[in-house]
Amino acid sequence: MSFLVNTMVSATVIALAAWIAHRAPSLAGLLVALPISTMLVLPLVHLQDSDGSRTLAVARGIFFAIPVALFFVTPFLVAGRLGLTFWQSCVAGCAILIVGCVLHRFFVRV
Repeated sequence: MSFLVNTMVSATVIALAAWIAHRAPSLAGLLVALPISTMLVLPLVHLQDSDGSRTLAVARGIFFAIPVALFFVTPFLVAGRLGLTFWQSCVAGCAILIVGCVLHRFFVRV
C-alpha cells in the first residue's frame, strides 16, 4: 500500500511540474530543482529505519549526487553554441550522467 501511495505522490509532483512548464518554464525549473524527491524519500526511509543509519547513508549519497545530477543539464546549456538538438543534448547528458554515477559509486561507496 505504501508503495502505491509513494508512486501516486511522486507521479502527481512530476505531472504538476510538467503542467506548470507550459505556463511558467522558470517556475517549473525551480520546482524540479527543489529537493522534492529528497523531501519525500528521507522521511519514508526514516520511518522504515530503526536506528537512523540507513537514513544517514541515503542523505550522504544525495549530498554527493547533487553535483553529478547537474552534469546532465550541461549539454542543454551549451546546445546553442554547439548546434546540438534536444535529443543530442539528452543523449550527451545521459552519457555524462553515467560517467558521473560511476564516479559517485566509486567515491561515495553508498
